Order: sequence, then structure tokens, then C-alpha cells
Amino acid sequence: MSAVTSPAREVSTGIRARTVNRIVIYGLLALFALFYLMPLFVMLVTSFKTMDEIQNGNMLALPQSPTLEPWFKAWGETCVGLTCAGIKGYFWNSIKMVVPAVLISTLLGALNGYVLTKWRFRGHTLVFGLMLFACFIPFQSVLLPMATILGSLGRFGVTLQNSTGFSFGLGNPTVNLVFVHVVYGLGFTTLFFRNYYEAFPTELIKAAQVDGASFFQIFRRIMLPNSMPIFVVTVIYQFTNIWNDFLFASAYAGTGDAMPMTVALNNVVNTSTGVVEYNVNMAAAMIAALPTLLVYVVAGRYFVRGLMAGAVKG
Repeated sequence: MSAVTSPAREVSTGIRARTVNRIVIYGLLALFALFYLMPLFVMLVTSFKTMDEIQNGNMLALPQSPTLEPWFKAWGETCVGLTCAGIKGYFWNSIKMVVPAVLISTLLGALNGYVLTKWRFRGHTLVFGLMLFACFIPFQSVLLPMATILGSLGRFGVTLQNSTGFSFGLGNPTVNLVFVHVVYGLGFTTLFFRNYYEAFPTELIKAAQVDGASFFQIFRRIMLPNSMPIFVVTVIYQFTNIWNDFLFASAYAGTGDAMPMTVALNNVVNTSTGVVEYNVNMAAAMIAALPTLLVYVVAGRYFVRGLMAGAVKG
């Protein structure tokens, strides 16, 4: 009898152990998620409260009389330093910086990955190693050298302006930031595409060459159409990093009208006349966070698919 019941008892014990493990794991995950999302929750609910409710109520309580006034004030009226015209101008500054920086760095990364995997040359491993090494250089260590380079480009832009009437934007704060983010992000984008293209069949490239396709024809008609998963990964990665950047933005954009959103948000929080309007500050922070949140909500599942498709394979 015991021989019959013993296996059943072992199965029951195993099921209970797995159940306990799952409860512990899910409980810890829920706790970590709560801890991580709590600041976002506080920002969101505070941005819909009036100042009276903030001063007299609980920080975690839902707004009793929700209002959009803090959002409108943050967008069009709040003071950023000495200018009280809201954050809308700085929001569009970030858009004008992020879009070209993401597109250029992604396309150059795709081209580099294509060359390093399908058109290998002598020393390609060394070149890739140097680009990979650049990924691990801290932001702080390149501030001064990059400032020197940007200063030289600005002077060259002035010379071009005087001689030809065109400066091509050299020396413009937005162009400077685009240049910086393209250069610094190129190592990462190259890494993503190089690892993705490693798994791409080389036979297709050779067949296209036999048919007379050129270097760029193969890239445009074969590689790019089959690169959408890794394109999504790279775009989300670059967009998030560039939009959230504060160090390069504060170092190279200055404090004028060309400031991107992150620097302007810092100035909003540090600017106050009389009572600090926490609801307006939180609304401004939510506006600054919305683009990255929307990008991930819209393309998050493709981000995971892209990673699974080979974005991080070595």
C-alpha cells in the first residue's frame, strides 16, 4: 500500500513546492514593480491636483477634483529660468534633435554591420573591436575633447558662412547635439546590426553579386528589408538614450532657446517665484516622459521580438 501511495505523495509535495516558489517569485516581482512604478504614480496623480489639495492631502491619494490646468500651464506658461513661455519650445527642440540623430546613427550602424559581416576586409576585427571599446568609454571622459571638436567645427562653419554664405548648421547647438549623439551611439548601433547580420545567409549576398547587384543595391534591396526587427530595437534604444540625455545636452546646448527638454525641465524645477507649484513641475515631468513611454508602448513587443531575433547574439 505504501508503495502505491509514495509516488503520489511525492508528486503532491512537488506541486506544493512549485506553487510556493511561484508565489514567492511573483510576490517579489510585484513588490519590485510597485517600488519602480511608485514615483511615476506620484507624478501622475500630483499633476492633476490643485495646489490646495497637494498642501492639505496625502501624496499618494487620487485627485478629488482632477484638473488639466497644471498641464496647460507647464506647456505654455511656466517659467524656464527668466522666460515664462512654458516648455513647448524646448519639447520641439528635443524632437528636432532626436529624430535626425536616431535615423542617422541607425542607418550608419546598419551600413557598418553590413560591411563588417558581408564585405569583410583586412583588419575588420580590429575596427569592430575599437568601435566596441568606444561603447564603454564614460560620457564624462569625452566632454572636453568633444567640446574642442565642436568648437573647431563652429569656427569652420563661420568660415564657410563668410566665404560661401552657407554654414550647414555647423556651430548650431541642435546640430552639435545631433553630431555628438551620432558619434557616441555609432558603436552601439554597429554592435546591434553586426550581430544580427552574422546570422544572415551569406549565400544570398553572393547570389546577388552573381546577378550583378552592386554594394548599395544589395544593402537596399536585401539587407534593409530583412532588418526590421533589429531596426526597431535600435530605434527604441537610441531614442530612449538620446531623449533622456542630460549631460551632453547641458554641456553643449547651453541655457538659451536651443535647450532640449531635459535641461529645460531641470530649469523648471529649479525656478520658483513664491510657492513651488509641484503640480506644474510634475506635469512638466510627465510631458517630458511621454515620448519614450509612447514609443515603448507602441513598439515594445517588436523590441522583444528584435532581441529574440538576434540583436544580442555574439
